[in-house]
Amino acid sequence: MTKKFPDHIPVFPLNGVIYFPKTNLPLNIFEQRYLNLVNDAYSKDKLMGMVQSKKESESVYQIGCLGKISDFQKNRDGRILINLTGISRFKIVEEISNNKLYREFKVDYKDFNEDNNGSKNLIDTRLLMENSKKFFKRNGLLLNWREFEKLDQSQKINTLAMIAPITNEEKQKLLESISLKNKVETLESIINFYLHETDFNSQTIQ
Repeated sequence: MTKKFPDHIPVFPLNGVIYFPKTNLPLNIFEQRYLNLVNDAYSKDKLMGMVQSKKESESVYQIGCLGKISDFQKNRDGRILINLTGISRFKIVEEISNNKLYREFKVDYKDFNEDNNGSKNLIDTRLLMENSKKFFKRNGLLLNWREFEKLDQSQKINTLAMIAPITNEEKQKLLESISLKNKVETLESIINFYLHETDFNSQTIQ
């Protein structure tokens, strides 16, 4: 059964920040417009959207992620520290005109039912996990793989997609992958490209 989420949501556009369902995003809020957004969302249903903005432009990507404020702390200097827990991806339908400092959008979730209903079939991710460990090690990134193994399959894939040292455009491509299977295939392709590129460069230098 598909869960019902609001189709009119406040959205925080932020370049270079892409997050996924079942992941956590800590945010340090200090701009007045986003202080207003967070305060309004927290007093209503604690729901807000995140979407990547395009460089040097007011435009945003069409696919973002709805999150719930799971931690909320006000600092004496006026900043608000929150943790946002990803729930479901959405597709922007249109921007809603308002008299607020922050932006609101009409969105729909129908393409992303799997975010909450789960994938019906387990996907073989052994090669992806093996190559991810190599990729992270080559980039000097530490991940507690023992704790990582405790996550369910979609959490593992979304976590890798969020923290992998790849470009924002590649992460956006992963966010836009409709099914978990598509996401796994895309992530495998991206990581394999970087591993092969590193191997080629090493051979060239020698």
